[in-house]
Amino acid sequence: NCSMVLKTLHFITRPLSDEEGNFSLAYIITIHKELEMFVKLLRAIYMPQNIYCIHVDEKSPKDYKAAVENIVNCFENIFISSKRESVVYAGFSRLQADINCMRDLVHSKIQWNYVINLCGQDYPIKTNKDIIQYIKSKWNGKNMTPGVVQPLHMKHRTEVSYREYVHSGMSYVYPTKNIKAKPPYNLTIYFGSAYYILTKEFVEFILTDARAKDLLEWSRDTYSPDEHYWVTLNRLNG
Repeated sequence: NCSMVLKTLHFITRPLSDEEGNFSLAYIITIHKELEMFVKLLRAIYMPQNIYCIHVDEKSPKDYKAAVENIVNCFENIFISSKRESVVYAGFSRLQADINCMRDLVHSKIQWNYVINLCGQDYPIKTNKDIIQYIKSKWNGKNMTPGVVQPLHMKHRTEVSYREYVHSGMSYVYPTKNIKAKPPYNLTIYFGSAYYILTKEFVEFILTDARAKDLLEWSRDTYSPDEHYWVTLNRLNG
């Protein structure tokens, strides 16, 4: 019952300031369990001027998926990713889930400024206004995806080929004996957080630029590629 959802959970139904109303954020939330935690997170970050793409793990139970859909259907600015992955921790599928949501978000009618990715176990310690003001104060027109040149102890993640294993409730990534080719365009690989705040322009670049597409393809059999993909592209000249 949508009216009960809005009323009992006290979702915010209008922008709390002009500044927030004029600066929309997009969120990508990847979830697979703990419905109650997801609802608490969504309620905490929800603003009617923002837009939210929810990626539900394809492996999640049917009743969990149905419950998420019932909640999402109560809001015009929340939707479930049009393409869902069976997500494996540290696998390419985790990166692909974000890319899937990005493809949907760039076609949204809501003109958002930045995208933030979260998982279902995250929770904000700042208000929507705090986040916007922080972005504007230090990062206007820039991406937040910090990182360093690939450390020696991380070299194995991109030097050998990895595979995802998904079978009857068990999933993991394992190394093969195959040596990988060098990165495309002789790119220097950087490592950082899988979590980011990215400009819309950068997202459009990721989805269309040949270097970004080729790096994505090259990253398909690496270990935890979301920890090198965003930060490496952010370091490209220009």
